[in-house]
Order: sequence, then structure tokens, then C-alpha cells
Amino acid sequence: MFQVLKGDKVLWGILALLAIFSFLPVYSASTNLVYVVGKGTSWGYLIKHFIILAIGFILMISVHRIPFHYFKGVSILMLPVVIVLLIYTSTQGTVIQGANASRWIQIPIIGISFQTSTLASVVLMIYSATYLSNLSVKIPIFKSSLLRFWFPVFTIILLILPSNLSTSALLFIMVLVLSFLAGYPMRYLITIILAAIATVFLFFSLIKAFPGAFPNRIDTWTNRIENFRNEKSSDGNYQVARAKTAIVTGNVFGLGAGKSRMKNFLPQSSSDFIYAIIVEEFGLIGGIGLIFLYLLLLYRLVVVSYKTRNVFGKLTVIGLGIPIILQAFTNIGVALQVLPVTGQNLPMISSGGTSAWMTCISMGIILSVSANKKIENEDENQNNPLIILSETN
Repeated sequence: MFQVLKGDKVLWGILALLAIFSFLPVYSASTNLVYVVGKGTSWGYLIKHFIILAIGFILMISVHRIPFHYFKGVSILMLPVVIVLLIYTSTQGTVIQGANASRWIQIPIIGISFQTSTLASVVLMIYSATYLSNLSVKIPIFKSSLLRFWFPVFTIILLILPSNLSTSALLFIMVLVLSFLAGYPMRYLITIILAAIATVFLFFSLIKAFPGAFPNRIDTWTNRIENFRNEKSSDGNYQVARAKTAIVTGNVFGLGAGKSRMKNFLPQSSSDFIYAIIVEEFGLIGGIGLIFLYLLLLYRLVVVSYKTRNVFGKLTVIGLGIPIILQAFTNIGVALQVLPVTGQNLPMISSGGTSAWMTCISMGIILSVSANKKIENEDENQNNPLIILSETN
């Protein structure tokens, strides 16, 4: 097995633990869909979750055996593809189970839905690492970087924005972080930030002027923010209120696996609010233990990035790994009412297809970097702050 699984062994162990543990809360929370919604069986959802994770780990194993520098060319080739997919998705107006799902497209041949923004996020992070890794050789002219770098970045983010505000914001923040770490001139970054603020302000001004353009999403964003600010609101806070009830009920040791009471009353109990079910069943110990696993995952990502001498590898690990951690703590923060409802899943735990597969592919690329961390690229290493910091320490 160790001959097949290359790369950071601790990362493999953490991912395996998260995947194995996920079967308990997913099986328990799926009763909400079975008995309340009246669709499927608990065993059916468990088998579906197993198949999704099995495919995810197959993708992870396959991807991690590919030399990571190959993904430079892949990201460049995939960039126009994901832009076309995002445009196509935005024009479909997909409805899944009666709900607005404009961020998804249906694949009729295999009967599943695909969230194009998750694929676009992975491609954009790798493309950003590809472009920014060249800064160690030559600092770009601002006008040339606008066309080659910021134009595709803003195109993808603006296409995601109307249907998924949280994902687009996370993407933009991560691109800024990568740009800063790679040594992109600060005066250029300030200009880009001001331009982004002006663009968002213009976008919301147009929405206010023409409320029929994106009625469902704008209403959803407004309600979530208002409900977060007003805890006494009974209209939209019922999800968070029931999640908090589940967390309080769990106490220190929890009710036991499969014994959650609130799973039958909490919408999205197997996805967006699965952390509340975990705490209810496994208590404070289970909740803190899960947080510890994600913190350990973050630590290993930092270790892999630190030990990697290739600039593209460093930026790729940060660009693909940190969003997974942020997504996890965003999901936990929503359940604890620290953050407004965003619709972010708990990575490697929540039920779902596209998000789990993209997480596995991202981790596969990171494991590929960790397996090839001794590869050095002297042209990229010269005068780069990331490499100088590593050598100094």
C-alpha cells in the first residue's frame, strides 16, 4: 500500500480518518431525507456516500501519481473550458427538487448534477499559481498582468458571483493571498482591490435598480445577513436555532451515534448543518476532535508548502489547501452562529458529489507536490521571497 500511496503519509491518514468518520453522521442524518422528505432509504444514502468517496479516493490516488508540474499546462487549457461551463450554467436556471440551483448543471446521461464553480475554483487556483510562480524571474508590467492574469480571474469570479457569493469572495481572497506571497507589487494589489470594491458596488447598485435580474439570490443574501444580525427573527433563523439546539443537547459526550433528535427537524442536516448533528451525537469531545483534525490538516499543508522548494508547488499547496480549511471552518462557524448561513459543505464529511470529488482532486495534487518536494527549479528559486524565507530558517 505504501508503494502505491506516495507523498505525505500524515495527510493520507487525516483524509482517511475524515472519510471513515463521515459514514456515521451521514447515515444518521439521512433519516431526515427518508422520513421527513419521504425519499430513498438510509442505507441507500449510505451506499451513495460510499460510492462518492470511493470515486473520490480513486481520483485522488490517480492524480497524486502525476508530476505536479504537469498541472501548469492543464490549468491553462482548462481555463477557457471552465469559463464556457460557467456561462452555460448561468443560462440554464436549473431547479433541483423544486429549489433554485443555478450553480448546477444536470448531466442527463448519468443522472447527476454538477457544480461548475467547484471545478472553476480548482482550475483558477492552479492557473494563479502558474502565473505567479514566474514572478521570481521577472516582475510583470501592470498592463500585461491585467490581460494575462487579472482578466481571467475577474471573469471567473464575476461568473460565479450571482449564484454563489461566498465562493466568489473566498476565491478572490485566495488570489490576493497568493499574489502577496509570490511578491506581486503591493501598489498593483491595492489598485486591484479598489477596482474589485468598485465592481461589487456597481453590481449591487444594478441589482437594486433592476431587482428582477437575480431575484432569488439577492433575496437569499439579504435575508441571511438580516437574520444573522437579528437573532430574534423567527423567519430565517430556524435553521441556526435548531442547529444550536442540537449542539446544546450533545453536551460533553453526546447522545451516541445515530441518536440525534434534531436531525428530523433540521434542514440540510446531512450537508450544510452536519456539524451540529456531529456535536449532538458525539458531544463536545467529538466536535473538538473534528476541529483538531482540520487544524492538523492545516499544519501538514504548511509543512508540505515549507518543505517544497519549487515556487509553483508552494503556491499550489497554499491555493488548493487553504480554501478547504476555510470551507471547513466556515461550515462550523455557521452551525455555531459565528457566521451567516453560506451553504458551504464540511469537506470530506458532508454528503454530496461534486464538492467531495473536487476536494479529493485538490488533495491529490497537494500529495503530488509532497511526493516531489525535493524537485528544485533554480530559475524559479532565485530572488523569490518564499524560497529565501525557507532557506533562511
